[in-house]
Amino acid sequence: MNKLLQQAQQMQAQVARIQEELKTETVEASAGGGAVTVKATGALEIVEVRFAPEAIDPDEPELLADMVLAAVNEAIRAAEALAQQKLGPTMGGLSGLGLGL
Repeated sequence: MNKLLQQAQQMQAQVARIQEELKTETVEASAGGGAVTVKATGALEIVEVRFAPEAIDPDEPELLADMVLAAVNEAIRAAEALAQQKLGPTMGGLSGLGLGL
């Protein structure tokens, strides 16, 4: 039982370390052929949004909003994939237990 507890504590420490690493790693996604670019951390924090000058059309604010949403959603998907890639080997078969990984 002690060995199992030790293994669980080691896994918990590894997960905490990886989560800290994910805070410093970034992914980038764009929409509209690069008109809108979003950068997010592996901890799912949006840290940068860039617009190409041609993306800002005062006559079509809905288009810009759609491109921002698309880029943000893609950045979040990429960040989640990064987290899964980093945490997957540590968590082993536990990802199927509904732990949100």
